[in-house]
Amino acid sequence: MYDPHFNSVDQIEKFLKTSRNLAFGVASKKEKYLWISKVLIRFSYKRLRKKHKTIIKRYVKKITDYSMSQIKRLVRRHYQGCLNYPIKIQRRVSARKYAPVDIALLIKTDIVHDGLSGPATKKILKREYENWGKENYATISAISVSHIYNLRKTNQYKSNTSFFHKTNPVNINIGERRKPEPNGKPGYLRVDTVHQGDKIGLNEEDEQKGVYHINTVCEITQWQIIGCAEKISERYLIPVLLEILEQYPFKVLGFHADNGSEYVNRVVAALLNKLLIQLTKTRPRHSNDNALAETKNGSVIRKHFGYIHIPQPNAKLINQFYKKSFNIYLNFHRPCGFATIKTDKKGKQRRFYRHEDYETPYERLTKLPNAKQYLKDGVAFETLNKIARAKSDNEFAEEMMRAKRELYSKIRFDIKNRY
Repeated sequence: MYDPHFNSVDQIEKFLKTSRNLAFGVASKKEKYLWISKVLIRFSYKRLRKKHKTIIKRYVKKITDYSMSQIKRLVRRHYQGCLNYPIKIQRRVSARKYAPVDIALLIKTDIVHDGLSGPATKKILKREYENWGKENYATISAISVSHIYNLRKTNQYKSNTSFFHKTNPVNINIGERRKPEPNGKPGYLRVDTVHQGDKIGLNEEDEQKGVYHINTVCEITQWQIIGCAEKISERYLIPVLLEILEQYPFKVLGFHADNGSEYVNRVVAALLNKLLIQLTKTRPRHSNDNALAETKNGSVIRKHFGYIHIPQPNAKLINQFYKKSFNIYLNFHRPCGFATIKTDKKGKQRRFYRHEDYETPYERLTKLPNAKQYLKDGVAFETLNKIARAKSDNEFAEEMMRAKRELYSKIRFDIKNRY
């Protein structure tokens, strides 16, 4: 490194005037820092006048080729006692907590449940270890929700996974137009219809409608029962509705639908009136009245059946799948999020979802105060508990996925023979 080793500020000033076109480099950053400290000490920089300080800084700039702003920072660091060249610290790499075996369990859980949210997945992993005593889930059961999403971005995870018409408004004076008020009681259902696509042909005669999924959800427990009807006329819809209502373990007290004519009609109203079930319908300009059912349409039905056209004669097969497998999976083995509602000073309510707030509809039902009073006659928690404890979440999800694959194979076979 070039260092003229001057002893006075005047010598440096002359040097700067005579070497205007010269440029001097340094060997390393460490040498620069060491030399700057020596210069500042040699000339007692702090005691110098402002003019002489400027000359020293210009001199340092000439030798080190640093910018003036950087030199000012280095001078300040020198007098703070921290102008030492930073030593590269070799950080200790923490041991990997979740091995490929644990990630494989996460992959398996996501596949059999068709990729639930992070909090719901964490709940299932925890239940596999704590409720069913599976020791191989001990490590992965303690994973945080945020780290589940981190593992889903890894190469191991990615390489092993892959993943209409509007309702016409009808003005009929049937049903009360208001939002249901369950007051913490189960049995107030939100209902909606999901149409499984149309087959579009060259002519109008070739066009064919798909099956209709009847989606019902309890507002308090999120207990969900789904049925499938060939058509939404009274002849096909009423038997499916009766079958859906029979599958609920608790008494059904309310039935809330949008303004579609498949539910807001005299036949359905007479049926509900006979069963002492109150019919309500969505208010105008209140799109959130039936938001729970709309949400389940996408996160459950569309997720598992998509938008592909399924011919109407397959409705019975789908309905059997719902009753024997899928509805049990939804209510005993698939955690749902129950929001914690906080009200601010202005009265505005905000919903927060913590991973502790995720539980299955059956768990939610058992935690209601004096829950036995809501059960139907002949239904006991002992019987429901046997269903819940018969298999773990992942085991039943695997069984449900096998049943779904068998259903798909039958539907494809049926399509192949018909068209």
